[in-house]
Amino acid sequence: MSEPHVQSEVGPLHTVLLHRPGNELKRLTPRNNDQLLFDAIPWVDRAQEEHDAFAETLRGRGVEVLLLHELLAETLTDTRARAAAVHSGVDELKVGTDIADTLRSHLSSADAPALAEVLIAGMTFEELPASEGQSLVRRMHHPHDFAIEPLPNLLFTRDSSAWVGDRVAIAALAMPARRRESALTDLVYAYHPRFSHCARAYGAHSAPVEGGDVLLLSPGVVAIGVGERTTPAGAESFARSVFADDLAHTVLAVPITQQRASMHLDTVCTMVDRDAVVMYPAIQDSLTAFSLRPRDGGIDVSGPQPFLTAAAEAMEIDHLRVIDTGLDPVTAEREQWEDGNNTLAVAPGVVVAYERNAETNARLEEAGIEVLRISGSELGSGRGGPRCMSCPIIREVL
Repeated sequence: MSEPHVQSEVGPLHTVLLHRPGNELKRLTPRNNDQLLFDAIPWVDRAQEEHDAFAETLRGRGVEVLLLHELLAETLTDTRARAAAVHSGVDELKVGTDIADTLRSHLSSADAPALAEVLIAGMTFEELPASEGQSLVRRMHHPHDFAIEPLPNLLFTRDSSAWVGDRVAIAALAMPARRRESALTDLVYAYHPRFSHCARAYGAHSAPVEGGDVLLLSPGVVAIGVGERTTPAGAESFARSVFADDLAHTVLAVPITQQRASMHLDTVCTMVDRDAVVMYPAIQDSLTAFSLRPRDGGIDVSGPQPFLTAAAEAMEIDHLRVIDTGLDPVTAEREQWEDGNNTLAVAPGVVVAYERNAETNARLEEAGIEVLRISGSELGSGRGGPRCMSCPIIREVL
């Protein structure tokens, strides 16, 4: 298989998009880490080692690993992509007309790797190119304030795009610190030769939807979490889009708690086999779903009903096997916070998971799931596990 195509969460994984953490993580300080959505200041060298091990684990299972930074640098050799990148990277409302003009000129003259680095790692006012004349903007900003914001959450490639069938959905990210991520991902899919024939399923200018909320339960069945990051309008717009493109026959809109611990649906539930999920037990009985189906050019909405019931009916199976996070309520809460539910399936019944979630991993193995353990002591500081850090591009059809 060479063309992008994803129909499920568990089909054998052939190609995946990752982002190796870089200098953008070195921009995090106690002063800005909350704003940039990190719970701690990661040790960057160790985070890179952990990410390299994650990538090697995937390669060891025959998965082609594409790295976003490399794809972006290759994309920026295209003059159209370069112009769009410079335009999206410079916020004239923030830096003012004079600095914006100087910055655009500077970025336009940079080579592709250097431009990619600035777009990802950002630029402080201290690092701005010299310009003549007086600037109130320069004088009133602290030298370490950002003229171009860094993108430390680019590590979580799942969120800015998601493949449904042979089409890519460019996410509309809800949090201000992440909105520019979609622009960079969009550039890669629009201008990189690897994706020259790819069609779109959903646009980044639509209502907020993030890839971490989108689960392809089976061919034709999509679950979308609605909570802190994805809005009801986003879920409905996404459903209309996939119905119009004949990519799904059912979309389940799943309300989730609007809080940091459960920012996306995949923080409380992920597929680990054709008919099995790992799920946070505290929400198992309360999680519900509205079922959306196409009807006469519009949509039909039914429910809500229990999520597990709605999912099994849409998937046309008797029931979904549920593997609980943790062992007891306290352990379950700890391991859910540490991304115990956030597994990446590389094949049916084979998942990548953080090694620290020992009880959840043991439960998975007791249920017949092979667990490929990776370290995530530093990678997890942005609240994301193996699924968050990966955007599958090609999966074998089940």
